[in-house]
Amino acid sequence: MEIEKTDLPGLLIVNPKIFLDERGYFYESYNQQKYHEAGIDTIFVQDNESRSVRGVVRGLHYQLAPHAQAKLVRVLEGTVFDVAVDIRKDSPTFGQWFGVELSAENKKQLYIPEGFAHGFSVLSETAVLAYKCNEFYHPESERGIALDDPDLNIDWKIPSQEFIVSEKDKKSPRFRDAKMNFIFADNQI
Repeated sequence: MEIEKTDLPGLLIVNPKIFLDERGYFYESYNQQKYHEAGIDTIFVQDNESRSVRGVVRGLHYQLAPHAQAKLVRVLEGTVFDVAVDIRKDSPTFGQWFGVELSAENKKQLYIPEGFAHGFSVLSETAVLAYKCNEFYHPESERGIALDDPDLNIDWKIPSQEFIVSEKDKKSPRFRDAKMNFIFADNQI
């Protein structure tokens, strides 16, 4: 497994070691010991899976502390453009976003620590996304940020006229108006 640091402290790309032969492939999608050795000490308590069609944009979602969620995201089928926005007010990268293409082909994973909003757009005809969370879903703590916020200016890799967005996500506030209660720690990965 190879860990790539991004420009946003704590946000990591995980490239698993894939074993290919004439039968197909094998890889460890999660190994707690290896993640711990790489500096990811998160204990995951919930797995989620979603299936979406081309043009769907989900996000930007997060839960307020003390129910904030760290996530380990991967794609089982298709291709998505996965995005994380730093919403830790004291962070040197507060308000910045990072995006990476995750696919069933490249098998990359994105580790998103607490203090980030998360979303994705579907680039393939369909996509199945799976992710681990370190906290259970807590509806009262759930929040969102408008995915088309001009202050963030996220390039979702599909034309905005093709967006398929839930009614709930359409009502999310702009970044500057969103409630955030996250603390940045200098010792984050």
